[in-house]
Amino acid sequence: MVDSQIIYKYFPDLTDTQKQQIERLYAIYLEWNLQINVISRKDIDELYLRHVLHSLAIARFVDFAQIRSVLDIGTGGGFPGIPLAILFPDVQFHLVDSIGKKIKVVNEVAAALGIKNVKAEQLRAEQVSGKYDLIVSRAVTQLADFYPWISKNLKPDTEVAFLKGGDLTQEIINFKSVYPRKKVILESIYPSFDDAFFETKKVLIVRS
Repeated sequence: MVDSQIIYKYFPDLTDTQKQQIERLYAIYLEWNLQINVISRKDIDELYLRHVLHSLAIARFVDFAQIRSVLDIGTGGGFPGIPLAILFPDVQFHLVDSIGKKIKVVNEVAAALGIKNVKAEQLRAEQVSGKYDLIVSRAVTQLADFYPWISKNLKPDTEVAFLKGGDLTQEIINFKSVYPRKKVILESIYPSFDDAFFETKKVLIVRS
């Protein structure tokens, strides 16, 4: 069921502009998804729960007060970057993906919604230059494989936040065997978001 109200259940203090942007997300993604499949057909009617709210879960566990720049690696159709950019209009977001047609969708969505704090580019993670206050990603690959790609983009206090699902015990063990000095924090999204969809969903945070 398409229902944007679930966003306001957890984020009740959005401005009118933010609410208007969120309300328009479904129609814009539905139109583009018919041309370029960036969201599973069976998921498009669950856009607000499975994609928008899931993306915003990062804001529950990361303090954005001092964050001014965010890199979203493997953004696909713009998740988690687009919802987070709506939530934090004063933060600059750089969304990258290796697939050009997905970046085309991201750029079109941002333009249609008037989102000014998003830059989207077709790049591989290894090609991204610059340093960021926060790096985010949604289930791109194993953490131990992912981290070398973005190590050059880290400031001394940069956090890395991954949206993941399932049992991450072995993945964390593998990462810590390579990066023993890194602090890994595993946060369960449920029950902060109390829908059953989030029962196995996690935010995996890496700190220096």
